[in-house]
Amino acid sequence: MRPADGWKDYELLDATGGNRLERWGKTILVRPDPQVIWKNEKKSPLWNRADAVYHRSSAGGGKWQYFRTLPQKWTIGYEDLTLVVSPTGFKHTGVFPEQAVNWSWYRRVIGEAGRPIRVLNLFGYTGGATLACAAAGASVCHVDASKGMVQWGKENAAASGLADRPIRWIVDDCAKFVAREIRRGSLYDAVIMDPPSYGRGPGGEVWKLEEQIYDLIDLCAGVLTDNPLFFAVNSYTTGLSPSVMEYIVKTRLCPTYGGHTCCDEIGLPVSATGGVVPCGATAFWLADGVSV
Repeated sequence: MRPADGWKDYELLDATGGNRLERWGKTILVRPDPQVIWKNEKKSPLWNRADAVYHRSSAGGGKWQYFRTLPQKWTIGYEDLTLVVSPTGFKHTGVFPEQAVNWSWYRRVIGEAGRPIRVLNLFGYTGGATLACAAAGASVCHVDASKGMVQWGKENAAASGLADRPIRWIVDDCAKFVAREIRRGSLYDAVIMDPPSYGRGPGGEVWKLEEQIYDLIDLCAGVLTDNPLFFAVNSYTTGLSPSVMEYIVKTRLCPTYGGHTCCDEIGLPVSATGGVVPCGATAFWLADGVSV
């Protein structure tokens, strides 16, 4: 387990009974988390002082219950990045704080590469990984199918003082974009992907990560240069183990590029108990000499 323990503006205060108690800057939110299946007593007194609680609906989705008026959006910092936070109707806030452990890793590896690095960030969401790579000196192509998320990423870049960095912001289907990049001969030294566990396409097509992850990795392997640095695949699908993703990455990339692979869970430390809530996993292919 690699915990995202470098935050100052975010804190997982407590977790029990299917919910997280979180501090986002000075704002306290309660959000559901299906991984929190334990039911120990609440340790933090801040459960009763939350500014907003997200309630799931039995019919799907849910809504926020506010106990004080909150701004529509505010910012938090991680290292020298500034990220816009805003509670959405799907319980998310625009930031997956557990990914910060990967952001720091991307920065270190790119900074140590000693050469220009081109990064392709697929399913890039609001751009945390994109900004981390750009801050390290990489040129980045950020791709997401949601126009709103890409715009949010641009706001984060501006807030972080990175708006003038070489970042391409692309609204497109990730697989279709990669296929076009391969045909154009546009290649990358590193690939980051954070595909959704489940979704539907514009034509009603069903996406299930565990059924399509192999084809996705197989396609994206074709967009790498002859001397790639790393390939990272994130997953939040509880039924898809880190070892399965690593196996796919190993068998697809190592025969062509050598190098090595590894995988691990990522998580968030809980201040009240000292435990760590698991929040997904990452599988890596790494060039020789690169480590996690």
